[in-house]
Amino acid sequence: MSYRRNRRGSSERDTVSDWKPKTRLGALVKEGQITSIEEIFLRNLKIREPEIVDFLVPDLKQEVVDVTMVQRQTDAGKKKRFRVTVVVGNENGIIGIGTGKAAEFVPAIRAAEVRAKLNLTIIRRGCGSWECRCEDLHSLPFAVRGKSGSVRVELMPAPRGTGLVTAEVGKTVLRLAGITDAWSKSFGMTRTTANFAKAFVDALKHTYKVLTPMDW
Repeated sequence: MSYRRNRRGSSERDTVSDWKPKTRLGALVKEGQITSIEEIFLRNLKIREPEIVDFLVPDLKQEVVDVTMVQRQTDAGKKKRFRVTVVVGNENGIIGIGTGKAAEFVPAIRAAEVRAKLNLTIIRRGCGSWECRCEDLHSLPFAVRGKSGSVRVELMPAPRGTGLVTAEVGKTVLRLAGITDAWSKSFGMTRTTANFAKAFVDALKHTYKVLTPMDW
């Protein structure tokens, strides 16, 4: 089951406008020397401030894909905390996932959102299905595999109109990444929703590990 949060409100926009960068990359973004998130990845730079993502990708959306209650035994008794997994994306080739823990639900979501933004990545889309062979970016350029924990996922390109043939968690990840047609196979303990979602994101990252003829 997934939970959706609305886009950033006016108070958060004011926070971005009043943002004071703490890193060199943040200063370059605030000064306008870096104008896109793709340029950061081309330069192989590390994002260490979530405000960088808020500044460059204002249309970022997020969804909570997993909520778990965890507890530990201490001298004072049992302490319970929320563990939340959040997926962020702009539905146009950008995806990220993060997990946060807190004693309350809302702070856990915010912590997961920050980590998802710091783990942001870009993916390659295309039409790798022999049944379609169009030039639109609606599917994957080729089959990819991902793994997280005991969960393994294989994603395969599908022709236009097929839709997302996968579980609800996979549909959420692929939709936020901007993929509308794909087939999938899954192996392992897929009931572990957090690892299931991370396996999908890991598979999407592999779309940039092979150069296609279009990139020659």
